[in-house]
Amino acid sequence: MENLTLAYVLIGAGFVLLLLELLIPSYGTLSVLSMGSIAVGIVLAFSYGGTSQGLFTLFGVFVLLPVVLGLLFRVWPKTPIGRQFFLTEPRTDATVASLPVNQELEALRGRFGRTLSALRPAGMVDFDGRRVDAVTEGMMVDAGQWVRCIEVRAGRVVVRPADRPNLGELENADFR
Repeated sequence: MENLTLAYVLIGAGFVLLLLELLIPSYGTLSVLSMGSIAVGIVLAFSYGGTSQGLFTLFGVFVLLPVVLGLLFRVWPKTPIGRQFFLTEPRTDATVASLPVNQELEALRGRFGRTLSALRPAGMVDFDGRRVDAVTEGMMVDAGQWVRCIEVRAGRVVVRPADRPNLGELENADFR
């Protein structure tokens, strides 16, 4: 019975080595040792426990190995080494929309401007004295037309033709 215990200890050590392979970068050395330990444990179970004990052990390993590997791969991306292997979503401050230039462009959303060049569908638009590269939603707009910024997408100002904005009292005001 002592040799049969050794077989199960080797199989258990093989599973522990598999766990260590995911936590310690050994470049496959621990995986080879793990599989070797499990294989030797199964051979010892056949040798010292008989055919029925060996088949029971072999079946147990074939059921337990995928379950353990599945659990390990579920935990592995959360380990320091696993985080280096898997892509993660970018931090919020690393996105294109959070760049200072794009945050300035976000201030143009909803504002009216005048085209400086024909938009076919891209061109220059003047927003209160600020020249901005802009694109339309696919239509062409002649130079000198009023447009409205409807969206800022990945650093690009998207405009749509608009009627002349009602500036109300500002048109008639005397700023001398």
